This record gives sequence, C-alpha cells and structure tokens, in this order.
Amino acid sequence: MRHDQSGGELEIREDDLSGEAVRGLLRLHLRGMHASSPPGSVFALDLLGLTAPGVTVWSAWVSATVVGIAALKDLGDRTGELKSMRTHPNFLRRGVAAALLAHVIAVARSRGMRRLSLETGSGPAFAAALALYRGRGFVDGEPFAEYRRGEFNQFLHLSIE
Repeated sequence: MRHDQSGGELEIREDDLSGEAVRGLLRLHLRGMHASSPPGSVFALDLLGLTAPGVTVWSAWVSATVVGIAALKDLGDRTGELKSMRTHPNFLRRGVAAALLAHVIAVARSRGMRRLSLETGSGPAFAAALALYRGRGFVDGEPFAEYRRGEFNQFLHLSIE
C-alpha cells in the first residue's frame, strides 16, 4: 500500500474488469482518447482488448473509490507495452499515475521483460502523461509491434534490464 498525496492509502490490485466502477473509468478513458485524438489515431484497448490473453490490468483504489487503471500487454520477445494508463479526474496530481507506472515497471521487470514501450498522442491533452513517462526514463523511439508512425502519435521506450 502507498499513500496518495491526499493522505489516503492507495491500493493497487490486479483487476479482471468485472466491476462497474473500473468499467466506468475505462469508458471515461476511451471517451477521452477519442475526444483528444484525430479519427483513426486511437489505439487504446477496449474491454475486449484488455481481457485478451497476455494482458494484465491493475486498478488503483483509495478506500472504495477506483482512482486509476493501467495495463501491461506482453508482446513476446521479452518486451511489454504499457496500455490504458488513466487517473480518475478527481485524483489528478496526487501520485496515482506515478504509483501505477512504478508498479507496471516492477511487474514487467519481474516477468523478465527487457523493454517497456508505449504509443501515445501529441498535444496538450497528452503533456502530463508524456512528462511522467519521460521523467521515469522513457525515451522517444521508433514504432513497435504493429504500429506505424503518423503525424499525431509518438513512441516511447524504457530499458528495464
């Protein structure tokens, strides 16, 4: 358990996405991605994608309130992809995303992954997330997996060996 900056205990747990609160945060995440991205530029996983084999999802909680989600997709070849990072709007700038990111990195490392990658957008809606990733050591890089470079998307990588 960790404390968020408001003093509440932050609990991160593996999640099967069966709860309505977590599904609601996922819906908010998907709406936000579509609202902040040009058509055809959203690669966020929906409920079906997040429950596919090789994907692990975590939810972060303060008491009985879901405050964030994050997922790790195993790409094989000792690489993973960070997916679906979202902090509930009522809990922004309280350390939720940083705690989730640290958790995902630790799990990826414990699973023997050597690199963690992510695809994200550009523009003001993505500035805080990009600052978090870059502050944690992610660097700009080339497309990975099935992604193709576009005018809107960007790719970041973190070596975790």
